[in-house]
Amino acid sequence: MIYDLSLVIAYDYAEPVNDARHILRVRPRLEPGQRPGPVKLVVEPRPDEQIRDRDFFGNALDHLLILPAHEALEVRMSTQVEVERPRPDLGRTPALGELTALARASRDVSGAGPMHFLGDSRRVRISAPFADYARDAMADGRPAGEAVFELAAQIKDEFDYAPGATKVDTPVEEAFAKREGVCQDFAHVMIAGLRAVGVPAAYVSGFLRTVPPPGKPRLEGADAMHAWVTAWLGPQVGWVGFDPTNAMLAIDDHITVAVGRDYADVAPIDGTVMTAGSQTTSHSVDVKPVEHATA
Repeated sequence: MIYDLSLVIAYDYAEPVNDARHILRVRPRLEPGQRPGPVKLVVEPRPDEQIRDRDFFGNALDHLLILPAHEALEVRMSTQVEVERPRPDLGRTPALGELTALARASRDVSGAGPMHFLGDSRRVRISAPFADYARDAMADGRPAGEAVFELAAQIKDEFDYAPGATKVDTPVEEAFAKREGVCQDFAHVMIAGLRAVGVPAAYVSGFLRTVPPPGKPRLEGADAMHAWVTAWLGPQVGWVGFDPTNAMLAIDDHITVAVGRDYADVAPIDGTVMTAGSQTTSHSVDVKPVEHATA
């Protein structure tokens, strides 16, 4: 599948910003099963300095410095991405107990090594309630891939998709207790549960197709940047994406931008600004299969 992709992130400041430093994570990743084309990135006001880089997890970064006073910031990204991921055979993955042992024995110290995704991170803390919740879906002895998918389906069934019920900084424990939130919350809940039972799990930020196939319902979370989970299912299968918001595998409907331990590692825009006032922000996403795109 080939997609035309566009993203707009906008900030309006109550008082002028006199100095701003930002890190952008908006360029789709080049990875197995996903090939982005040239990216057009426009930032207004124009940065005084712009440096491209990659972080430990392989995410594309743009470091920006904007010195003149400004009352608004706009980031526009557009590109075309080809996605063709094979459907994994979840039934041929190791049993849960074996998978945990394999993960803990791994000596892969790269950004894709499972050891980095087993413990606590800035936004996700392992605790008994998450372990108990995950075990309800993940009976030991069954293939780990099937058990992970069952957990994603359980979250879809038991949590309400409720935009506005949580904020970007809402603790995962609060969303878990309320049983409502958005894709970011569901991803954090699933990650906390998986890590609590010994399955390496990472947070994925990206995009979801906005035009469903004929006769299919529109996927929840398609109006903005989306979030899902990738779980390590052993050295033979590797990392597989699961979308708990929609109870589906993250295959050809999903476009990966950044991967990390939780949202704090993959936020589309980070940084600091020198200002005395408040700010408002908005962003919009457009993901169109090429055969449905209009000129």
